Amino acid sequence: MLSVNLLTGTQIVFSLLLYGGALLWALARVSWIELVADSRRQHLFFGSIFALFVLWLLRKEFDNGLTFHFLGLTVVTLVLDWPLALVAGALAQFALVLLGLDELAALGANGLLRILIPVLVTVLMSRMLERFKPTNLFLYIFISGFFAGALAAVCTMLMGMGLLAWSEHLAPPNSVIELIGYMVMVMFPEGFINGMGVAALVVFHPDWVETFDTDRYLQEPFEDDR
Repeated sequence: MLSVNLLTGTQIVFSLLLYGGALLWALARVSWIELVADSRRQHLFFGSIFALFVLWLLRKEFDNGLTFHFLGLTVVTLVLDWPLALVAGALAQFALVLLGLDELAALGANGLLRILIPVLVTVLMSRMLERFKPTNLFLYIFISGFFAGALAAVCTMLMGMGLLAWSEHLAPPNSVIELIGYMVMVMFPEGFINGMGVAALVVFHPDWVETFDTDRYLQEPFEDDR
């Protein structure tokens, strides 16, 4: 994530408008009546906020204002679906701001990086998979969980590098090999924690995962009586 000293005024305003617009759209798409009426969904929502908050506390901060931490939004998006995942991420991020761990002026840019991009990538990957109506549970875990999490980390890194290059606080990598090295460094840990989280949920509590089709993935194998 980025501190405000690494961003230009244009970046701060533009990212805040983009992130704020996406968050308002998500708030309009949330089924608040369903959330209020379903205590199980409330527990998942508040549990996701707490899990993201704790995960984002495990960070590595550098003197130049850069901060690295896991994202975890792939699991949350699959559990809550994208509108509520954006809201949960925003509340967890606001808690970091209240504690002084994030800068308020960089709220929009960091919201784009740690919340909006991972949620968008996860939704795209999940919907692409659902177009084929797969029945193999491994495909859901690997593509919607592991691969979506890994790709989200890569896209977040590239967007962050783009913002830093725009503000002239980052020189481009010396070679494609160096860029690939950065991508590998971030994609496998993020993919692993999201893949493991999704695997545990669909095995032990598939009813908790909003985007998981239990009837299709967990149907009994067809038996031929002939």
